[in-house]
Amino acid sequence: MLNPSPLDIELSDIAHGLARVARWNGQTIGDYPFSVAQHSILVVTILQATNPKASPTELLYALLHDGAEYVMGDIISPFKAAMGGNYREIEENVLGAIHLRFSLSPNCPAKFKKNIKKADKQAAFFEAVNLAEFEINEAEKLFGTPIIANFDLDGFSRLIRPWPTREAQEQFEKLHMSIIEQVAN
Repeated sequence: MLNPSPLDIELSDIAHGLARVARWNGQTIGDYPFSVAQHSILVVTILQATNPKASPTELLYALLHDGAEYVMGDIISPFKAAMGGNYREIEENVLGAIHLRFSLSPNCPAKFKKNIKKADKQAAFFEAVNLAEFEINEAEKLFGTPIIANFDLDGFSRLIRPWPTREAQEQFEKLHMSIIEQVAN
């Protein structure tokens, strides 16, 4: 996986892996861990709500923004920064191959990346407050104040409740298919 070929990457493997990788190192409430697959769906939902003109291509980048974690796992940001070395380079190589596999440019365009990062931080805020038992002011310091209220997100109560692994995998694959159909049209 240090220099992956896009030909070796399958959506089912990504969805399977991300549905089994726990966000917050598994330190969340609920009967199931909150998976990276479910987080990715939440990010797409937030991006659509805050940027209604987001293109299907931007939505696909958003869905796949943590795609490398299907093989590398989810390492929390402070540890990634402290690790240094080749970690980020390897992560970018894997993500670039994933992008190529789904007919995207290996590097996410800067304007998309900025919007996806905003949605990602808002998702982290909602996860921190609703799942990891952060106080609101603590989450705001780390992730900023969301620009959209959770009650303005369609299906938020369902999206923030941790899903069983199979459901997370199936919902990730379903959303991917829906976005791919939009990209094709």
